[in-house]
Amino acid sequence: MRVTPRDDAPRVVVPATAADDDRAVVQARRHLGTLGAGGADLPSLLSPSGWVRRPDGERPDGDVLRDLRLDEIIASVTGDHEERAFIAARLSEPSRDPVVVRFRQEVFEDMEDVGLRRAVTAALERLGQVRLHLAQVDTLRSAAQREGWFLDAVATYCDAVGMLHRALDAAPVASEGLLAVREYLARYQESSAFMALSEETAECKRTLSRIRYNVRIQGGRVEVGRYRGEPDYSAEVRDVFARLEDAGAKDYRVRYRSGPGMDHVGERIADLVVRLFPAEFAALAAYCARHGDFYDPELRRIEREAHFYLSYAAYIAPLRAAGLPFCYPEVGEGKDTYVRETFDLALAKHHQQSGDTVVRNDFTLSAPERIIVVSGPNQGGKTTFARAFGQLHHLAALGCAVPGSAARLHLCDRIFTLFERKEQMLSMRGRLEDDVVRAQHALLAATPDSVIVVNELFSSTTIRDARALGEKVLAKMVDLDVVAVYVTFVDELASFGPAVVSMVSTVASEDPTVRTFRIVRGPADGLAHALAIARAHGLTYERLRERIEQGGRE
Repeated sequence: MRVTPRDDAPRVVVPATAADDDRAVVQARRHLGTLGAGGADLPSLLSPSGWVRRPDGERPDGDVLRDLRLDEIIASVTGDHEERAFIAARLSEPSRDPVVVRFRQEVFEDMEDVGLRRAVTAALERLGQVRLHLAQVDTLRSAAQREGWFLDAVATYCDAVGMLHRALDAAPVASEGLLAVREYLARYQESSAFMALSEETAECKRTLSRIRYNVRIQGGRVEVGRYRGEPDYSAEVRDVFARLEDAGAKDYRVRYRSGPGMDHVGERIADLVVRLFPAEFAALAAYCARHGDFYDPELRRIEREAHFYLSYAAYIAPLRAAGLPFCYPEVGEGKDTYVRETFDLALAKHHQQSGDTVVRNDFTLSAPERIIVVSGPNQGGKTTFARAFGQLHHLAALGCAVPGSAARLHLCDRIFTLFERKEQMLSMRGRLEDDVVRAQHALLAATPDSVIVVNELFSSTTIRDARALGEKVLAKMVDLDVVAVYVTFVDELASFGPAVVSMVSTVASEDPTVRTFRIVRGPADGLAHALAIARAHGLTYERLRERIEQGGRE
């Protein structure tokens, strides 16, 4: 983006906006002297300083995001935010490194301070105004106005830097990330380049504020001259009409919408003012030329990273206010897992908006346990439980707070989902064949560090075939030693072996047709549930025989 100056002024390059990916900001010359010149001491809010990069987890594909409703969560977190592309990318990039995860958890914990979050948000909004101001520069035809808008953008930038540093300096931050940013901002503000920028900006604004001129309009003629103490007739006009003011009269004034630019008359007046005060506007043009690269690219990066934290914190804040628990899970290399009072985050967001109750569940996996097989009546919360299981592992790998009051989770390299799919009209495969092919691909690609979520696979075939295929899938998952959830209508799979834990969806004790949506440890017993329903409706063998015999006697 360029500020095109007057013919006698040098050309000025200013930073780009987020709309064109901040190319000019990234390319801008750093004006901090030796600060961070080696790159090693530049702070980041996403990973610790001096961090030796380890391989990250693989980004989940579109099917995984949809199956786990992570796509809904990401869309809600980002909304229409200016940085939505950056935030969405970070929410789709899990880490396998517990050091990175804990680093981010500490930043999130600091951001839970409401005062700090508000102050940081206000400072970042000011930086957003800077980019908005710069984005308007190319739309202005008057050179003087372009340079004036550039000056205002720099003034806002200096103010925002101070606001951000004061916010971090006043808050009891403890995370390595925010402490590093606070130190960086302190050094940045004390650098000779930033101090010169602030002082020159203030002086330039003072100089321009002292400019006074008169505009005289006679018919189609407009004259502009220096102000020499002439009386201000506008005050007299206001006084005259003030006597006619009626507080109870209807206001017929209309507010016209207008852009930042000027019409041709305003532009001509501005040109004449520049001719009246050549020294002042020459100084403004020189100022713009000197500070065309004022926006520090490192600060721009920190700003975008901060929005990752603020956006997710804003997303879960209403749920926390409604009493739903969130925690920062323990993460490590081991696969022993537990979560207390967890729930499907996407569903909870819908329930929070509708006022419905959110059901919470617990689960535990202790060696040699690795796989949860969930069975029970339809519409009992089994799929919701499976989705929550996958969401937990993805969110934990981002360093985000997860749904639950306490948790310990395995950092996986990849999440696989095998959910029931509708038959595709254009596919040459049937549903069963498609299920088998997808299961084969997932099991061949999975490693011992993967997480697999299976939901009602092989539901298009007979129970006998579903059991046989399910046993093969479970056997492969046990051999791989993966952590997994397997939702099924085949009860026999729940007793596959010591690596498998049986959990069932429950119903109300007084009415077996009412689902509680609670998933608890227990033996799979679909026949017992069917018998309870039959009893509730008088359809047991004994009751039916009794009614038939009674009918025969009649």
